Amino acid sequence: MKVNIQIIFYSMFGHIFQMAEAVSKGALAVSNADVKLFRVAELVPDAILEKSGAKAAQAAFNNIPIATPEQLANADAIIFGTPTRYGNMCAQMRNFLDQTGGLWVKDALVGKVGSVFSSTGTQHGGQETTITSFHATLFHLGFIVVGVPYAEKGLTNMHEITGGTPYGATTLAGADGKRMPSQNELNIAEYQGKHVALIAKALKIGRESEKLL
Repeated sequence: MKVNIQIIFYSMFGHIFQMAEAVSKGALAVSNADVKLFRVAELVPDAILEKSGAKAAQAAFNNIPIATPEQLANADAIIFGTPTRYGNMCAQMRNFLDQTGGLWVKDALVGKVGSVFSSTGTQHGGQETTITSFHATLFHLGFIVVGVPYAEKGLTNMHEITGGTPYGATTLAGADGKRMPSQNELNIAEYQGKHVALIAKALKIGRESEKLL
């Protein structure tokens, strides 16, 4: 029985993209997991992206298809990745989620597994509030929200500055954006992907078994 895992992200300079790849690697470790990456549409004008260097950075993942709200109904689990904007998700991700009203009315996302990972510019730049505030939207849509348990021991790493929260994997980009995800952060993201996929698979098996009774 295949389990459909969608990883939907926005990345400006590639940090969240690298985390998304690690999440995907973890989800793919689960047997019969069908894992696909999608990006949300860009809202920033090209001139600004070029001036900031984001346009060049985004070239590495421009081949990834753009997500549509309608496709969410086909997923068993959706793992969202967003950079932080003042302690909240980025406008691009908010714009995408604001288009899910039609799915909400139909209860189309109720019972699906949802999870979030993020990136901040500084160690205390809002990585946790970004994820937990994101969770509020997922609850409204009917998702079963999943984080990262402390069974992933990278969460307790005190030997280096690192992201990683029980709410979801995170990375610290640095105020100048030059720091890319560390191995510990990627490991936590990979764990998150596998953890979500296992839960989604177990739920799908349980639901299919219930239909046979």
